[in-house]
Amino acid sequence: MPIAVLLLLFMVSCVPGGYRGGWWSGIFGSDVRKQLVRTAKKYIGVRYKYGGESPRGFDCSGYVMYVYERNGILLPRSVKRQYQAGRKIRLAQARPGDLVFFRTSRRKRFSHVGIYLGGNRFLHAPRRGKRVSYANLRKPYWRKRYIGSVTFLETRKKRGFMRTSGG
Repeated sequence: MPIAVLLLLFMVSCVPGGYRGGWWSGIFGSDVRKQLVRTAKKYIGVRYKYGGESPRGFDCSGYVMYVYERNGILLPRSVKRQYQAGRKIRLAQARPGDLVFFRTSRRKRFSHVGIYLGGNRFLHAPRRGKRVSYANLRKPYWRKRYIGSVTFLETRKKRGFMRTSGG
């Protein structure tokens, strides 16, 4: 019986800790950030499709979820849940691969998400009739509607790395 318990504990420890990324998200560094950005750029030009979560068509949260999933990080499906699952950071702390959120709808506070690239730029699946493309947070439209940023990756502190809280 003790061997079965040890085996079970080992197996459970190998499973990522839910949507927040668990213990393993703290080990992701700049290489994962670069890979997230590379993956996101591969889909520039893919058409917007409401409810889409594949290269045949993306909506904003489906695009983000797909890019993260291709890099081994599971995210919730909706904009609101993605915001809730991540660790909140200030825009000044955002690094490539983090997520930026917007209120583009009067009905919903959390209605749009993109993948931050640095330099106030982000990639997103804008809306029906558009394609995955770059946008700039300095533009008045986005600046006015920006509501927050989150990270699912490690952040630097003066003394090494701080892990995100696990799920």
